[in-house]
Amino acid sequence: QVQLVESGGGLVQAGGSLRLSCTASESVFSINSMGWYRQVPGKQREFVARILTGGSTNYADFVKGRFTISRDNAKNTVCLQMTNLKPEDTAIYYCYAFMGFPHWGQGTQVTVSS
Repeated sequence: QVQLVESGGGLVQAGGSLRLSCTASESVFSINSMGWYRQVPGKQREFVARILTGGSTNYADFVKGRFTISRDNAKNTVCLQMTNLKPEDTAIYYCYAFMGFPHWGQGTQVTVSS
C-alpha cells in the first residue's frame, strides 16, 4: 500500500505563498490521479486540485488562478504551489493517490492570517 507524506504547511500572512509537497513511497508514474483535498474542522473534506497521468489538471473554482499543481515522476512527488493565500484557505491539506481507491496522507496544516 502506497504511503504518502505531506510537507510544506505552515503559517503565512494573507497574500503570501506556500508550497506543499507530497512524496509517495513508490513510483507515481502509473498512478492515474493524484491531488489535494482540504478540510476545516466541522466541515466536509473538499477537493482542491488534481493531476492525471498525462499531465492534465483540474482545480476547484476557489483556487483557480492562485494554486498550481505539478507532478515529478522521477521524485515520486506531487506539489501544490499556493499563491495569494486568503484566510479562508486555512485548513488541513491532504494529499491523495487514487489506486483503485483513494490513499491519503496524514495532512499538513496551512494557516493564513489576516
